[in-house]
Amino acid sequence: MNKMKNIILLIVFLIPFIFMSCGGGGGDTPDPSPQPVENKAPSVPTLSKPDNNVLCIDNVVQFSWNAATDPDGDPVSYEFQIATDNQFSENLQNKTASSTSISIDLNKGVAYYWRVKAKDSKNASSNYSSSFSFYTEGEGQKNHVPFSPAIVSPALNEIVQEGTIKLEWNATDVDNDPLTYDVYFGTVNPPTNKVAEGQSENSYSLDITSFTNYYWSVVAKDNKGGVTIGQVWNFKTD
Repeated sequence: MNKMKNIILLIVFLIPFIFMSCGGGGGDTPDPSPQPVENKAPSVPTLSKPDNNVLCIDNVVQFSWNAATDPDGDPVSYEFQIATDNQFSENLQNKTASSTSISIDLNKGVAYYWRVKAKDSKNASSNYSSSFSFYTEGEGQKNHVPFSPAIVSPALNEIVQEGTIKLEWNATDVDNDPLTYDVYFGTVNPPTNKVAEGQSENSYSLDITSFTNYYWSVVAKDNKGGVTIGQVWNFKTD
């Protein structure tokens, strides 16, 4: 009788281990959670019309650009910016377009700069396109001042080595007038030290020292009295 009782107790004791060994226990590794799919930004649009550095005879201007593509196939819209300076800080207008064109009524006799970026339906945005510039024709206007100079080198906020540096820029004139340049350079913002005057080259070299923050700007002049004061740019030395 005692022997039978001992056998029953042994069976009762072993039953939980039998079930655990058959996969019924909680020791199994759970399935990993699915990883979210990364949303990719659309491509950068390329500008089409109006062409760069042109004179628009109508102040109601139709803008167009090439469509961006989205790697995920998401719907794409466009964020359009236009301003009266090439840093997009003066008289800035922001517009949203669902297509690749937009029409805007602008002031006459003004230089404008514009650019576009693409944005998908999940808020991923491309970089802005390169910027284009143009003039709107003014009432009885015979001469247009040069477009604002554009920085080439060194890049804005770039850190460079001490020694000799070459400042480079680009500038254009819608009337195709020959341009000359005054260059301002120094350690104050804005720079007041004129290091070059009336030069035709769009570059200027000078010596710089280490651990210094430098500021520079360029004034563009045409041969008909038109003058455009450029933006202040800066770089640092290490």
